[in-house]
Amino acid sequence: MTDPTRTDAVRRHDPTVRGFASDNYAGVHPEVLAAIALANGGHQVAYGEDDYTAHLQDVFRRHFGDRAEAYPVFNGTGANVVALQALLPRWGAVVCADSAHIHVDEGGAPEKMGGIKLHIVPTPDGKLTPELLDQQAYGFGDEHRAQPLAVSITQSTELGTLYTIDEIRAIVEHAHQLGMLVHMDGSRLANAAASLGQPMRAFTTDLGVDVLSFGGTKNGLLLGEVVVVLNPDRVRNIKYLRKTSMQLASKMRFVSVQFEALLAGDLYLRNAGHANAMASRLEAAVRKIDGVEIVRPVQANAVFAILPREVSERLQKRYRFYFWNEHTGEVRWMCSYDTTEADIDAFAAAISEEMGRA
Repeated sequence: MTDPTRTDAVRRHDPTVRGFASDNYAGVHPEVLAAIALANGGHQVAYGEDDYTAHLQDVFRRHFGDRAEAYPVFNGTGANVVALQALLPRWGAVVCADSAHIHVDEGGAPEKMGGIKLHIVPTPDGKLTPELLDQQAYGFGDEHRAQPLAVSITQSTELGTLYTIDEIRAIVEHAHQLGMLVHMDGSRLANAAASLGQPMRAFTTDLGVDVLSFGGTKNGLLLGEVVVVLNPDRVRNIKYLRKTSMQLASKMRFVSVQFEALLAGDLYLRNAGHANAMASRLEAAVRKIDGVEIVRPVQANAVFAILPREVSERLQKRYRFYFWNEHTGEVRWMCSYDTTEADIDAFAAAISEEMGRA
């Protein structure tokens, strides 16, 4: 029976348990926790006027160029909604892939909170192309159609695939020729950088991406994402939109210092590169198991597979993961910065065991 007078916190989970449902399941990286503790104590001005948030501008400019402006927010949905609002007038719309997080997994927040119409394009691999963009980039000047004035792409994509530098360049150039602005959902941008072996500005700022939602929570942070304005000539008023979208943190120093820990050195690449490597290890292991089909290229930290539904349901009692497509039985397995080789080997062995029972 719980002692009602007890006041200290109690560990209520087994820290040795790993799952493959989401990289959000992972805990906070020790270096990030240490940075939070470092920023604690004393008083700092609230709402982003603190020393840590001021220094964060320099950190992001080292990665994204001298004109980059960083605006920390609470979460990825907030980052996307704030960024997209900054691109569009009230009559504007965003073109995105049908698998885009802003369409599938944000509860209608762009529409409900931002008043933004989404024009959806089916894609085979989660990636838009200029030709696919043209399926929705029409009706300019037609007052009866929400105007397609922005495009949103995700790097790495929700399907675990990567845009190449040339593919992003083609999208950006085509969008700009049409008078559209470009948003990148970079909740796993570090995974893309680790996989491509390129600095992050090489496939964002240098190609003309206008605004970026930069992710931290999936890569070892406690909380927080950052809206990064890459083109301040075209993307303005973020600070007002952040406040009215309920994304302005009062104790922002504790959000900002996490990104300093992540980006001042190579922690972002170490974490993301390890997660990617574990996904590659998992892919190699399960490809050897009869009856398991890997259905998408493994280019970041996600593995998509199809196996008998009853096998997946038994596995879910041993390891957490999600069905990606209920109709086909496709599942998604995500690896994190703290996934170990032993975790991968044990999971692969469990898959083989359950397939043997099938």
